[in-house]
Amino acid sequence: MINLPLNIDYTGKVVVITGAGGLICGAMARAFAQSGAKVAALDLNEEAVKALADELRAEGFICEGYKANVLDPEMLEEVHKAVIADLGKCDILVNGAGGNNPRATTDNEYQHEAKEGGKSFFDLDPSGVDFVFKLNFQGTLLPTQVFAKDLVEKKSGAILNISSMNAYTPLTKIPAYSAAKAGISNFTQWLATHFAGTGIRCNAIAPGFLVSAQNYKLLFNEDGTPTARSAKILNGTPTGRYVDASEILGATLFLCDDRAASAITGVVLPIDCGFAAYSGV
Repeated sequence: MINLPLNIDYTGKVVVITGAGGLICGAMARAFAQSGAKVAALDLNEEAVKALADELRAEGFICEGYKANVLDPEMLEEVHKAVIADLGKCDILVNGAGGNNPRATTDNEYQHEAKEGGKSFFDLDPSGVDFVFKLNFQGTLLPTQVFAKDLVEKKSGAILNISSMNAYTPLTKIPAYSAAKAGISNFTQWLATHFAGTGIRCNAIAPGFLVSAQNYKLLFNEDGTPTARSAKILNGTPTGRYVDASEILGATLFLCDDRAASAITGVVLPIDCGFAAYSGV
C-alpha cells in the first residue's frame, strides 16, 4: 500500500498504462488500483507487469498484466482485445513507455572535450537515434491510436503522456531523448486540440530528475557519493534533492479526473523540485 496524496474515486474506470514495468508507471498503476480503478498494466517486460498484477490482486485490487510492444500495432490490437475481455473498454490511457539508449548518447558534454576513442556527437549511431525517437514518439502515438478509440466511443476520458524536463531545456549528452520528449509535449497539445470536440482531455507531466535502477550508476559512485553529473543536477535544483516517484502521483490522479480537471487539456505540468525555475544564480 502507498499513502495516496489525493482521494479520488476511480471505481469502475479502466486505466491502461504502458511502461507499467518501470518505476514511475508502476507507481501510477498502484495508485489507480488503490483508487478503485481496473488497471491494465502493459510492458515489454512481461515478468514485471505480471508480478505487479499478482501483487495488487493479492492486496484486493484489480489489475491485469500484459506483454506489449508499443511499437507493434498488431500486438497492441491483440492486447486491446484482451483488455476489453478482461476489464472492459479503456477510460484512461497513460502513455508511459519510453526511455533513452546508449547508442544515442555522447560520452562528452561538449565537443571541445571530446577524446579520441570516445563517442562524440559525430559518432552517434543513426539506428540508436532512430530507436529513441520511435520508442518515445511512436511508442505514444501507436497506443493512442489503439486505445483512444474507446474514449471516442464513450465521448469521455483522459490521456496522460509522459514528457520530461528535457523537453524544456535539453540536457547534455542525450540529444535524441531530449528532442523526442519535446515532440511528446508538442504532440500532447496536438492531441488535446484534435480530440477537443470528443470529450477527451489530453495532458502530460514532465518529471524532473528521479533516481532509478537505470540511472543510479550515472548519479552515484560505488561508495554512494554523488558523481560530478549528479552534483551539477543538485546544484541546479533549488530544493537540492531528486524527485521521488511518489511525488508524481498527485498530478497524475488530478489530471486524469474528469471532474477535478474538467477544463484542463493541452497542459504539460513540470514536476521538478524547482529545476526549471532556477537560473543558476
